[in-house]
Amino acid sequence: MNHILVVDDEAEIRTSLEEILREEGYSVASAATAGEAMVLIQDAPYDVVLLDIWLPDRDGLDVLADMHQLAVEMRPEVVIISGHGTIEAAVKATKLGAYDFLEKPLSLDRTLIVLKNAVEARRLRTENLEFKRQFSVGSVLTGASVPVKALRQQIRLMAPTNGRVLIYGESGTGKELIARAIHAESLRRDRVFVELNCAAIPEAYIEAELFGYRYSAQPGGPTEQRGTLERADGGTLYLDEVGDMSLKTQAKVLSALDDQLFTPVGGTLPLRVDVRLIASTNKDLEEEIGKGNFREDLFYRLNVVPFFVPPLRERKQDIPLLAREFLLEFGRQYGRPRMEIGDDALETLALYRWPGNVRELKNVIERVLILNPRTLRIERKHLPPLTHKAGTRSTEEFSTLQQARDAYEREYIAKKIEEARNNISHAAELLGLERSHLYRKMKALGISVRE
Repeated sequence: MNHILVVDDEAEIRTSLEEILREEGYSVASAATAGEAMVLIQDAPYDVVLLDIWLPDRDGLDVLADMHQLAVEMRPEVVIISGHGTIEAAVKATKLGAYDFLEKPLSLDRTLIVLKNAVEARRLRTENLEFKRQFSVGSVLTGASVPVKALRQQIRLMAPTNGRVLIYGESGTGKELIARAIHAESLRRDRVFVELNCAAIPEAYIEAELFGYRYSAQPGGPTEQRGTLERADGGTLYLDEVGDMSLKTQAKVLSALDDQLFTPVGGTLPLRVDVRLIASTNKDLEEEIGKGNFREDLFYRLNVVPFFVPPLRERKQDIPLLAREFLLEFGRQYGRPRMEIGDDALETLALYRWPGNVRELKNVIERVLILNPRTLRIERKHLPPLTHKAGTRSTEEFSTLQQARDAYEREYIAKKIEEARNNISHAAELLGLERSHLYRKMKALGISVRE
């Protein structure tokens, strides 16, 4: 449903436009002053604003200029309406970003045509911005390992369908990237991709975020807001960490999935949407069902096509490709010349278990690049001490006894240096070594610490 805001100080015009536009299928709100209009626009995005040029508190063209300064995703198309239209005013309004200019008394046919075209222009502009944002984060999976090749094949098979997808994987494995890749290769790729992180929104607000609302949540607040389901109409809705949803919200999601019909919080009229749902979780939902934390019927609705994203420790063949990709990305971001990464550094990265997965690897590469501004080749000595909890290593990580011994020594020495707060003399005492011997060990193991 498209949302229209009518801004006019004449109550009769506001009432008349609201009735006509609602009959045409629009959601309509109105304001009598510029101040009221700006509050509504900043709290909830509108597709089109019908803006009177004469307002009691401000000139309409000044309000138009303010609207044009809003963030692009919040910026509506503006159609100026005036009873004292002049060519000069129309030209000025166009230069300030107005979509069109209508003279009073308004012609109903012309108003509806202009409004329809303005709504379409806003839709195209919004979707173009969304596509650019999607492609900036990438929709292609990096890697040559068997698990990544299998994921690519699964995406090619399932993306063109409308089947619901449930993506499993640890934090940092790239579940959102999988969801975006599915959307980018789907029949809905020309429509929007809308994301809702269920873990990041307090339980008290998640229903309003998902379904929207049709009342003022706070005194002076907006009377309505579109939820993610409504904004995703025609496209894809991605529910990240769906396992963190409350049972009450799960019940409403289940109802909305069955018939693509839902009622906004505080609303009376149900809305119908056409949305493809992709969900993800880092939890074992079958285990959560056993604990009573997740609805079994919702699980079977979501789990039509399960995707399993492997942790980085199970696709170590991809670490060199990912590390080089991140070096290029951050090199461009920070204006650095092209950098290389040595085999000894890659070997060290491969020995680590990466509990934070790809996200942790990306953070490590960025940190190394920032802390070594004059370095053109990343060696083992440039890497931060990669420590991990005792007892979490697998013997399969090491191909030789020497590799296992070096990894243990590196971790143990780094831990003692940390206990000594980077005081090498004190660390040598803790280790029972001569200071010079410790320095030689540090150099051999690629431990770089500024004393």
